[in-house]
Amino acid sequence: MFLTGRSYVVLVVVAVIMAAGMLFPPLFVVGQWLLMAVVVAAAAEALTLFTKARVGASRKCAERYSLGDDNEVVLRVANRSPFGIDVRIIDELPEQFQKRDFLLRLRLGKGGTESVSYSLRPTERGAYHFGKVLVFASTRLGLIQRRFSCGEEMVVKVYPSFLKLRQYLMAASANNLSETGTKRVRRAGNNTDFEQIRDYVQGDDYRTINWKATARRTHLMVNVYQDERSQEIYSLIDKGRLMQQSFLGMTLLDYAINSSLVLSYVAMSKQDKAGIVTFADVMDTFVPAGRQSMQMPRILEALYAQQTTFGETDYSMLCPNLNKLVARRSFMVLYTNFTDFGALQRQLEYLRLLNKRHRLLVVFFDDIELSEFANSPKRTEEDYYQHVIAEKLIYERRLIQSTLRQNGIYSVITNPKAISADVINKYMEMKSRHLLV
Repeated sequence: MFLTGRSYVVLVVVAVIMAAGMLFPPLFVVGQWLLMAVVVAAAAEALTLFTKARVGASRKCAERYSLGDDNEVVLRVANRSPFGIDVRIIDELPEQFQKRDFLLRLRLGKGGTESVSYSLRPTERGAYHFGKVLVFASTRLGLIQRRFSCGEEMVVKVYPSFLKLRQYLMAASANNLSETGTKRVRRAGNNTDFEQIRDYVQGDDYRTINWKATARRTHLMVNVYQDERSQEIYSLIDKGRLMQQSFLGMTLLDYAINSSLVLSYVAMSKQDKAGIVTFADVMDTFVPAGRQSMQMPRILEALYAQQTTFGETDYSMLCPNLNKLVARRSFMVLYTNFTDFGALQRQLEYLRLLNKRHRLLVVFFDDIELSEFANSPKRTEEDYYQHVIAEKLIYERRLIQSTLRQNGIYSVITNPKAISADVINKYMEMKSRHLLV
């Protein structure tokens, strides 16, 4: 049993009236009668709640949540009491959300049932433990409330952003990937893999006309080409300390994992094979490239519990171990980050070795906050010094990209929020130009 806020307000009013009775004695008597009435009313409400009130509640949500996306939770509350009630609902949320002010209010009539929903945006992968659904019920009088512990405790696993994957799935099935930020890439020429000969239809490229087949059939025939298939696409995910940097509540590692998941799906939809490698000072996860029906669940499970380390990334370890496991020349998408040009110089030789054996695309992150600060107005002498340092760091990021290009290594510098679209665009561009291997 708990006193409501209304109870404390009423008691304060009674206390003020009784205090005023020190100056006007009749008010003291009025206050006593009011206090007695409040006590009787509260006792009657408590008796009613503990003898006749019946309340049930349940929680409905997905078995797994998508990282960085809004995931819906539905609470269903049923009033089985012979009278209407007011309820306050507190859902015992997982500790990762750190919400201490979660509260929902409903008014239910006799035998009434109502559902209320809210959304949660997890920013960490792992297991999230939900407790009970606590329902605090009171009558319309509202002086006393009774607590009901309802629902079942449950554990929900938070996986990389599969909701974004579904977004790409729907866009791909509707042949409208441009809605997700993916650009249409104009092909530089025909693909090398011949598929079939068919009748010419308006809009076909005249350069694909097969004149020999046209002469035999007496009407125009064209060659149909298809994308090169069965190319191996690996996402190499750096888990070193630099990937611990946070952006909008998520680490750079989380953005890299979400992007690699989308890239794997798009690559498999293009009949390529997708695989995953995670590493820091050691290479700890390896999922061989494939496009079987269970490949995406296998990749999702491999990425589920990945965490950053606080040590330096060892690229000297990566090259020989990767060459042992991947014999075929493949397209490697490396998700990493560089703080300055010196960080690149320390790893450049290993990147060159990796690019010599495979086709390498380095994806690293632009510092949005640093760019915003560099564009902010300068007011003091200290501001000028700070802006000079910020502009130097921004210049070094461009220098990193230029140096990679000079060494024959492709690169993408991206905003964390746009990383999936940027990587897919680069993959589609390089595939259309036959640059994946």
